[in-house]
Amino acid sequence: MRTERAGAWLRQGGTMHRIAAVAVPLALAALLAASASAQVKPDADGAFNAGLAHLKDGRPAVALEEFRKAVKVDPKNALYYKGLAVAYAQLADLCADEGCRQDKLKESIAAARKGLELNPLYVDIHNDLGTALLKSGRRDEGKRELMTAFNDATNPTPEVTSRNLGQANFEERNYADAINWFRTSIARNKAYPDPYLGLADSLVATGRQDEALLALEAGIKEAPASPALLLALGEAYKRAGRLNDARARLEEAARKDPTGAAGRRAQELLKGIPSR
Repeated sequence: MRTERAGAWLRQGGTMHRIAAVAVPLALAALLAASASAQVKPDADGAFNAGLAHLKDGRPAVALEEFRKAVKVDPKNALYYKGLAVAYAQLADLCADEGCRQDKLKESIAAARKGLELNPLYVDIHNDLGTALLKSGRRDEGKRELMTAFNDATNPTPEVTSRNLGQANFEERNYADAINWFRTSIARNKAYPDPYLGLADSLVATGRQDEALLALEAGIKEAPASPALLLALGEAYKRAGRLNDARARLEEAARKDPTGAAGRRAQELLKGIPSR
């Protein structure tokens, strides 16, 4: 199995959430470099793919053990270290105390650095390393790693990198730069929902609520199936007093994500909106 195919989900999962200390998922998140074309060793194939499946299903601790097995079989494969970096970063988000969180982030940073040591051309690991550094509070280092990824022509997901740079600036209250980066992300991939959310947050923070609402409406046109966008637009309509529109969007979010965070939040908000 080629690396690109084997890691298709990991490309998305590494950046699918908002950065924890930088408010992702994620984001998610969370992508393999186009230049990474090494073969997955058959002996490690099962462990690696099992790790991907566990990450996708929200079991990072189990995924971590599978990635460790893959690394034990083939300690020279940068892809496996990317898996470790993503799993450790997700575990950090689940920690109940700061000590645990920082320990997991240190492991994530170490795994990402090892992956880059093995394959310096694996640009997407700069995304993972930058994200982990930002989460750990090393913001200047984190942004430098993200800039390295964004400036590399082989970066497979510049929209994710620019979105993460936008979120980093948002957390630092550099709203003008955040708006610029979120718009850059949208320009790279209009169907990617996350930058619309960040753009709307940044516009609201600068008192531009009407523009924020327009940004969310534009996002829904490009990514109509996103529960997070539907939720955000429903909340924006509710704040604007457009209760019928708010109800319609929140009901749609609840239908599309009945057990997820967006769907549950939409259900809570619907309780405060009178029925038609």
